[in-house]
Amino acid sequence: MKKFGNIEILSSLCNPSTVKDGRGGIFTWLPHCPIKEFNILYFHPNKVRGNHYHPEFSEYFLVVAGSGVMMTKDPKGGPELIMQMSEGTCVLVPPNVSHAFQAITETKCMSLISKPWDECDPPIIFENIIPVEPNQTPQASPKNKAAKKGSVKKKRNARK
Repeated sequence: MKKFGNIEILSSLCNPSTVKDGRGGIFTWLPHCPIKEFNILYFHPNKVRGNHYHPEFSEYFLVVAGSGVMMTKDPKGGPELIMQMSEGTCVLVPPNVSHAFQAITETKCMSLISKPWDECDPPIIFENIIPVEPNQTPQASPKNKAAKKGSVKKKRNARK
């Protein structure tokens, strides 16, 4: 198992016959944790999502298209760790591990989580891992406009 700080880097499996038949390929990741919710995330170049950790769930983060960088804290107290991610890269972020993603190009990702967002209180705790411009602060969802800095007590606030 490859690790990036406390984040696990997952490898995909491919049945060679799915490539040899000329139609393309099927690549498979085998999750360790149950997936209870999944979301598609769109990023514009140089924009950041994350800068938080999840107290109650694990998150699989899969880059579907584009590229960017994932940043996390060094568990040994050193400087932040940074990893380039592009199409097909998948990581598992365990609970309580700070992370952020900054797009380099237009990027599309899947976030697959082990507990429904609305069942978490709070679903995220903000940490400033990748500094963001003032106009890029997290926004509250239409469901609840009470996004706060620090912890998010209301559901669906400032999703990634």
